Order: sequence, then C-alpha cells, then structure tokens
Amino acid sequence: MASVACIGECMVELRQAQGGSAGQGGGLYSRGFGGDTLNTAVYLARLDVKVDYLTALGDDALSDEMIAAWNAESIGTRRVVRLPGKLPGLYMIQTDANGERQFFHWRDSAAARELMSLPETDELLNSLMSYDIVYLSAITLSIYDAAGRDRLFAAIKRARLLGTRFVFDTNFRARGWPDRDVAREVFATAFAAADIVLTSTEDLLALYPGENQDQLMARIPTSELVFRLAEPVSLLRFPGGTSEVRAEPMTKPVVDTTAAGDSFAAAYIAARLGGSDPVEAAQAGHRLASLVICYPGAIIPGYAMPPKKRHRAAPTRQATK
Repeated sequence: MASVACIGECMVELRQAQGGSAGQGGGLYSRGFGGDTLNTAVYLARLDVKVDYLTALGDDALSDEMIAAWNAESIGTRRVVRLPGKLPGLYMIQTDANGERQFFHWRDSAAARELMSLPETDELLNSLMSYDIVYLSAITLSIYDAAGRDRLFAAIKRARLLGTRFVFDTNFRARGWPDRDVAREVFATAFAAADIVLTSTEDLLALYPGENQDQLMARIPTSELVFRLAEPVSLLRFPGGTSEVRAEPMTKPVVDTTAAGDSFAAAYIAARLGGSDPVEAAQAGHRLASLVICYPGAIIPGYAMPPKKRHRAAPTRQATK
C-alpha cells in the first residue's frame, strides 16, 4: 500500500462556542485539536491511504488525547516523539457578530518546534526514504529555525533519490515568519525541491503582491503544479500539458471554509497515488473540499465522507535521477 508521511504541528484549539460572547467576561469556548497537515492526514486516512504523522508532543494528558484521536482515525503515530515536560501549542478562535474569525496563538515553546533538533531527529529523517510521498506545508517550515529547515530539506533530497516524492503546500500565514524576505527564500528552496506544489493566489499574492497569475506560476519550477484561484477553479501544469479544472456548482450552503485546502490536498494526493492523472485528481480535490465546507470545523463527521472510489493501480516508485 502506498504511504505518506505528513510533517507538521497539531495544536490545542479553543473555539468560541455557538451563542457565546467574546465581550467582557470571556464567553464560552469549546476545546478541540487542529493543524493544517494533521487535517490532511485525517482525510488521507479516510481515503484509505496509509499515513503517518511526524511531529513532537509533550508527555501531558492533552498530548495523550491527541495520540488517541489520531489512532482512532487510523493515522500512524510511530513517528511521534514525546518530550518530557513539554506541551503542545494552543490557539484560540474568536468570532465577531459578522462571523469573521480572529486567531490568537501561544506556540513559542511548543514541543513540535523542537522536532528538527532532537536526539531522535536523524532516525526520523532517515525514515522519509521509506515513504512514497512526504507532505508538508509552509506552516510546517515556519515552526523550525533555519538549521532545522536545512536539515529537513537535506533529508528530503536524499529520500527523493530513492523515489520518494515531495509534495509542498504553500499554506502561508504571515504571523509565522519573521518577515516576508525569509519566507520568500524558504519558499524558493521548497519550490526547487518539490515534485508537486499545491498553491493558491491567496498564498502567493501575500508573498509577491502585484504579480499576475502567469508571473506567480513562473516562480514555481516543478513540473506538477496545482494553482487554485479565488474562484473554485484550479489551473494545472503537468508533464505534457496544462488544464483548467472547475469545481461543480454548490448545491448546499457554505458553513465553514476551514480545511478546504487541506482536504483538497488529501483528495489530490490520494487520487494521484491511486493512479489518477492530475486532472482527475484535481476534480477529486474539488469534490471533497466542496463537501467539507458544508460542515462546521476542519474535520467533517465520518458518515459525511463521500463514497470511496476504486482507483487504477498506482505507478511504480522510481528514483529521481
């Protein structure tokens, strides 16, 4: 079975409860867990892809709950490093009267930030060679220091020599970077190393303001590119051609756009591993994302997942020359 390593951070989430107030007195909040690459891992597992989550957690009860929840979703946790005395990061979501969300983060000392500088790091990075795909996002890269990112990119380069493919999602959050110049430098390195890039006008215009669509796409040298527009359309570039894929019209109201991109990534990767071409994979991505945004929160109920599609046999793994 094809396998994926998702690298990143999952945090404790405090979400304003329905009917709660963000005014004086604090209001009511519900507690959950969230993280972009973790969301993708959940949807990959639900699409019958063998997936491991690579991160660091503490030895606290909340970290125990995370591990239990991931195991319940059939996400592999053998690559999760537990650090005594550490805690996961935390973020809070406040929603105003118009439904607009504001995020507050407490993550500077989170366990996940140390993943690239641990005694276990070499073993963890060497394990990347055993996966068909390594998937991470710009948010993942933002939590490591420069030395940690260099260490990770070197490991990905070694893994690619043995046939592992690197999928980079440009999920950009300015607050995670010291400045945009650092982010642009890291993005350029990731673009050069990636086999598949999943990106959007929203992400790239935040880094390269004023550039048009062609200029933004030209910054990404990888042969397989999925470029999502502000409207529900993806522009594809792949060996042998280009294509435009439009999402089917929505038949249900949009409730929450959280994890639209994360679920798109999962469906795209699952389809590609299953032997679908990029156009079919993008169609699958749009279908799942269009379903996810009809439910509150990042992870929809299991019963709401679409029927599973039988894919063609996946192509054999080939080393990068």
